[in-house]
Amino acid sequence: GTMVNQIWVNYIRDIAKDTIKFIEEVYYPDLMAMAPFYKDWFKIGGGLSNQNLLCYGDFPRYANDLSEKSLLMPNGAIIDGKLDEIHPVDLKDPNQIKEFVDHSWYQYPQPDAGLHPWDGITDPKFELGAGTEGTKTDIKWLGAESRYSWIKAPRWNGHAMETGPLARMVLAYAKKMPEQTELVNEALSKAGVPIQAMFSTLGRTLARCLEARMMAREMLRCVDELEANIKAGDEVAANMEKWEPSTWPLECKGVGPAEAPRGALGHWCVIKDGVIANWQAVVPSTWNASPRDPKGQLGAYEAALLGTPVAVANQPLEILRTIHSFDPCLACATHVLSTEGQELCKVQVR
Repeated sequence: GTMVNQIWVNYIRDIAKDTIKFIEEVYYPDLMAMAPFYKDWFKIGGGLSNQNLLCYGDFPRYANDLSEKSLLMPNGAIIDGKLDEIHPVDLKDPNQIKEFVDHSWYQYPQPDAGLHPWDGITDPKFELGAGTEGTKTDIKWLGAESRYSWIKAPRWNGHAMETGPLARMVLAYAKKMPEQTELVNEALSKAGVPIQAMFSTLGRTLARCLEARMMAREMLRCVDELEANIKAGDEVAANMEKWEPSTWPLECKGVGPAEAPRGALGHWCVIKDGVIANWQAVVPSTWNASPRDPKGQLGAYEAALLGTPVAVANQPLEILRTIHSFDPCLACATHVLSTEGQELCKVQVR
């Protein structure tokens, strides 16, 4: 690997400073200057954002400490818009997160039953379902029972959730976390709108900008901390305690959570006989772009589009504006298959 020396530390610090400069002098001012011309968009595209929000928490400021006081990004869930009632999120609880496929192009042994990712099954079945008009390559109409997505429908305690910068900033605001609260209050004051304005297409865009301001400052703090640690003789880059495969248990399961730029990200792994038996990833765009579930609950994209006015029907720019506010990554949220719906590759390691 590359040696970390003073030249590299200075280089990284310059990148952090340039990032802060761009955000403070271009990104944030431009957004705040344009916001007054699009105030209607503080009322459009909210969807689940004023109801159900999900965060796993990330960026501990203290080593090996995932407690509330350490996390820069919060852990928790808000249900039914109750900002004064934050629910803890446990990714190991088999009852909290389940994925459904009754409207997806997959099949489960029990079609309407959800599966926790540790028990997850990814078995493609490309069929359109009852109520669909047209063909697989030319769908004309989707009915209530139609299958219409390669994305599964994850649910937290049975609820469709929104995840991402808006979820993180609102949850942090509800928890009165000082940095996020200050950033949100400053922006809302400049825009002349209440906290409810965050629950919108423009609020989602604003939340991403505010989080960028916060994380750029954090990046500079991290560089300074890295330099101070090295000067103090602390050059440990990783915990090597479990580096050797011979130290690993033959059977175990675990989950790796993170707050990716688009939101809550989890990878669940099951190991049997010393090899990976199951690996399931539920990424932010899986949460946000999910299709309906057996209860008929809409995913975050779908819910955000309800009530969106469209000026020109055959040029639905307003729909794109709301979807873009989520920063979609559909390639992350699904699996690669051939046009016939078959797996292209399967890798088996012995």
